[in-house]
Amino acid sequence: MESSLAYEFEPEEEIIGGKVVMMASPTTNHIFTAGNIYAIFNHYLRGKQCVPFPDGATLFLEDGEEYKPDMMVVCDPEKIYPDGGVRGAPDLVVEVLSPSTGRNDRGRKKDAYERNGVREYWIVSPAEQSVEQYVLENGRFVLRDVCTRCPPFMLSRMKEEEKNALATEFKSPLFDGLTIRLEDVFYRVAFNA
Repeated sequence: MESSLAYEFEPEEEIIGGKVVMMASPTTNHIFTAGNIYAIFNHYLRGKQCVPFPDGATLFLEDGEEYKPDMMVVCDPEKIYPDGGVRGAPDLVVEVLSPSTGRNDRGRKKDAYERNGVREYWIVSPAEQSVEQYVLENGRFVLRDVCTRCPPFMLSRMKEEEKNALATEFKSPLFDGLTIRLEDVFYRVAFNA
């Protein structure tokens, strides 16, 4: 009797600009980063109307685009469908960069999220351990904050006033009382050598 340890996975895909785009398997740092962000929101939103969605849920935008954001929050229950999909603009979308997705996350997808009325968009880089936070103002994304976590070797070379000047946390204008700390976002995420 021959046994096989091979597993079959359905390939993930998105529709970007009317074209089917296959998604590469995420790295461990990507998985940890997206999971950490979901955990932050899942804990914070417990018992509240808004619902966080981890990676894997399909987002159907009004202009025909279909994405699988790394994390999103939806506050309008009418947009949540029983099949696990979300139809219409979420309130917050988070995309975690990978070498193969960076161009779309910063270009076509960012433009589509803006065009469809996503209120807040984060571009998160595990490689740089940084978060770019965009907020929709008058129909356009405006960069509100950029936070970057420094590797230990850099921190050891900094003066105390330089360390104190680093932005290591930020707030979302959509969620009162929630402070997002970079050490939580990048927990278990290795710094690049």
